[in-house]
Amino acid sequence: MRLGGFLAAGTLAAGCFTDRQNAGARLYAQHCAHCHGDEGQGLKRLIPPLAGADYVAENRNFLACLVRRGVNGPMVVNGITFNQVMPGHEDLTDSEITNLLNFVQSSWGNKGKPFTIREVSEKLQACAGSDGQ
Repeated sequence: MRLGGFLAAGTLAAGCFTDRQNAGARLYAQHCAHCHGDEGQGLKRLIPPLAGADYVAENRNFLACLVRRGVNGPMVVNGITFNQVMPGHEDLTDSEITNLLNFVQSSWGNKGKPFTIREVSEKLQACAGSDGQ
């Protein structure tokens, strides 16, 4: 009996972790893929790529605020200047932004260090964007 209960609990816990692990991919598909592409490829010279993007690798301190507040003005990604408005995602919690950024950091050849929720909340203080969740 004890072993069965332990296995059932382990299966439930694994399901929780699997769900959370895929949260970043779901958030990307819902909030980002329509512009940045399913594979983070961007759109020619209109929308910057996230796949293999030097901007993602070099601007870790600003990524959380970029997601929360958006961008209006030029930015250079992989040597190409982009100048389109990216809307902010005020509806995402700090933890959702963390999951989203970690998905981008580990997809399409990107090899960025994972974010913690605490780090994202601290980075969001710079743009008065943390919701503490």
